[in-house]
Amino acid sequence: MHPLLSYAIRRFSSYLLTLYIAISVTFLLFRLIPGDPLGAYISNLESMGEYIEAEEAKKIIEEYKKAFGLEGDLFTQYVSFLKELILHGNLGPSIISFPTPAQNLILERLPWTIGLLGLSTLIAWILGILMGCLLGWLRDTKLDKVLTPLALGFSQIPYYLTAIFLVLLFAYYIKVLPSGGAYSPYLTPGLYWDFILSVIRHGILPALSLILTSVAGWALSTRFLVITILAEDYLHFAEAKGLKGTRIFKRYILRNSLLPQITGLAISLSFMIGGQIVLETIFSYPGIGQLFALAMGLLDYSIANGVLILIIFTALTANLILDLIYPLIDPRVRYVE
Repeated sequence: MHPLLSYAIRRFSSYLLTLYIAISVTFLLFRLIPGDPLGAYISNLESMGEYIEAEEAKKIIEEYKKAFGLEGDLFTQYVSFLKELILHGNLGPSIISFPTPAQNLILERLPWTIGLLGLSTLIAWILGILMGCLLGWLRDTKLDKVLTPLALGFSQIPYYLTAIFLVLLFAYYIKVLPSGGAYSPYLTPGLYWDFILSVIRHGILPALSLILTSVAGWALSTRFLVITILAEDYLHFAEAKGLKGTRIFKRYILRNSLLPQITGLAISLSFMIGGQIVLETIFSYPGIGQLFALAMGLLDYSIANGVLILIIFTALTANLILDLIYPLIDPRVRYVE
């Protein structure tokens, strides 16, 4: 068998096995959490003024057990869950918005999370790489001695503290940006300028809170890589040939520091699908993180399980794609075990 084909088969087989184990673990995890989701659902209905008699509640619970896949023992539920997921891509109905399928609610929230976190991650990555390369190239200068400690300090600040500070500063004191939401409640979602500008204004603060903390982390890791690269023999050879500093920076330092950081970017982008629960809660942003927090509060297994499966799937798929294409990015990598 061709080494490339053998390598791809091994990677793909490992990917499928890991995906199956991870999905099985998430299923068991939520079933073992203490609590009665259907009892919580009935209590929620009663709290909204819908009084339900005991006998009627029992009948409702029995019907809902069938609908939510909670009928029978744990193994029966597991087989039914895998069958629906694999054959139909169905996670079951949502307790939060019964009888809407859980995957529909997740797909409705997904674009908001991707738009906010995806763009923020890319901006932070680009700025962090450029800043880190510059600090590594200009190491031990005044600029490095000032910016590196600042980056180290920012990298240790949790993003949610940065978010709270930005909300207090720009939404309550200066009052130039909205404090929460994804767009103005007076607008109808659509592709027109007023709505687009409203989405941008509402996304500035949550995006900025992520960018400020993430840029520092990318910059520090890139600076360390650049300092390591500067000690390589091929760089000394390039300097000995009399190449210009700008050419060495672009062709040798920047390009070589990008290779390991691409892996980090792919992993960051895959995990951002799950959203940022605290951030989306602070800004009341309608993303996956806020949906997951709501699902956990109401013991909505379908949505919570679906969100975790989505995170696992994107993370494993991103790693699989990197494993398959990384030898094309870096010719030093070979398809060997």
